[in-house]
Amino acid sequence: MDYQWLSIVPPLVAIGLALITKRVIPSLAVGIISGAFIISEYNIAGTFIKAAGIMFEKVTDSWNYSILLFLVSLGILVYLITMAGGSYAYGQWAASKVKSRSGAKLSVFFLGIVIFIDDYFNSLTVGTVMRPITDKFKISRAKLAYIIDSTAAPICIIAPVSSWVVTVMSTMGDKFKTTGIAMEPFTAFLMTIPYNYYAWLTLLMVVILCLYKFDFGSMRLHEEKALRDGDVGGLAFDENDVSQESSGKGSMWDLVLPISGLVLFSLMAMVYTGGYFEGGMSVLDAIKDTDAATSLLYGGIGALALCLLLFLPRRIIAVGQLPRAFYKGFMAMLPANLILIFAWTIGGVISEMETGVFLANQLGDKMPFWLYPAVAFVLAGLMAFSTGTSWGTFAIMIPIAIDLALVVDPQLLIIMMSSVLAGAVYGDHCSPISDTTILSSTGAACNHIDHVSTQLPYASLVAVVSFTGYIISALMTRVTDSMFLNVGFTMIICIGILILSLNILHRMAMGREKAQFNRV
Repeated sequence: MDYQWLSIVPPLVAIGLALITKRVIPSLAVGIISGAFIISEYNIAGTFIKAAGIMFEKVTDSWNYSILLFLVSLGILVYLITMAGGSYAYGQWAASKVKSRSGAKLSVFFLGIVIFIDDYFNSLTVGTVMRPITDKFKISRAKLAYIIDSTAAPICIIAPVSSWVVTVMSTMGDKFKTTGIAMEPFTAFLMTIPYNYYAWLTLLMVVILCLYKFDFGSMRLHEEKALRDGDVGGLAFDENDVSQESSGKGSMWDLVLPISGLVLFSLMAMVYTGGYFEGGMSVLDAIKDTDAATSLLYGGIGALALCLLLFLPRRIIAVGQLPRAFYKGFMAMLPANLILIFAWTIGGVISEMETGVFLANQLGDKMPFWLYPAVAFVLAGLMAFSTGTSWGTFAIMIPIAIDLALVVDPQLLIIMMSSVLAGAVYGDHCSPISDTTILSSTGAACNHIDHVSTQLPYASLVAVVSFTGYIISALMTRVTDSMFLNVGFTMIICIGILILSLNILHRMAMGREKAQFNRV
């Protein structure tokens, strides 16, 4: 059945209700039911059967249930570390080294850069480690979630080695074969990195916001409240709720060693699941072929085992406390797991209705050549925002972008693919039903809608600048064949526009506050 415009009903319903009601799970449920109702041809019994079937399929998918179990293991890990006193001790140590709010925010940024291997791992680990430090300097959880989210997907999409690379390469490779393009997918991916303006400009914007007080919109209100009242806007339940159960005997190493173990075990598992130990491949090739979800689960289990070996013999946690730690850790991650399950389910509904294909077909082929990369960026962003998945957008939009480039101008091939990757990351970055957005909220212990509403204006500002950048880059292909000159000239203009825009928005926000003060 060709659903046409009906295919956009489920994502619009889910996103609209989430923003209006600020309740994610009921909004996703209504979106799922609306889609299933259409798919089942308006049969009420068939609606619930269809919705339940898609949900069961998603939950039993090996990738998805591995992620759910990893989240549970991470929740238990965080609870154990906190009960041992590791989080408190590390926070005290780090607070003695970090001397300013800017330093605390930059510490979050740099840790996010270091953990580039996977966006899920990045989102959860950085938040767990850095919450005590940002709380110390009265940095709002909304700002913490923004920094975490902005160093997750944007880093993964420009890192030569990450769990994202294999997905992008496989999509490119399939299309290259059918179109006869003589280019290695990994080489093509490397060539897209300089043109990924959204990722680079997002990272630059984070640094600027860490160093200078350029906040605007609702983020400015959250930051001012944190500074004025000390209210960082954290969730009711986080590691501070178990501080009273802390043994008081822990040290910073009781956080550093388990988290380091989580990193090490996850990397080892990625190499293992990628087939390195079977022989005949390099570590890089193994990571390209890894099963990231299973690897993270193995890493989480390994880190839990390390925790028990560190804590039980020293009696900083008693054996009798373990059932409570496991239960509390599970309950801490239950909201995130439920949101993910519902987000995956609505993604399945959207996929069956071919929402992405319908949106892509609206692009048409009657535009000036210089507009194609910019429009592809917008379309990929809308698709990822509506579906909550950048990877699904890659699969749909990369082949379309390649076809369009070959028809319009082969010189646009790399720029077109880059614009799709960038647009998909933008949509994923700010979508309320994106798993990375959800996990960034979870890692920061921030209200999910607070994170979405504060991040959206920031991400959209970078998206507007990136849109301009793709127009400039397309025009530059008629001036020079040099990628260095093209990217360099475009980035200079984009950076100038971004800094000017931030300055203007900041001054406007201050002007509104001054006007309100005068009225009072």
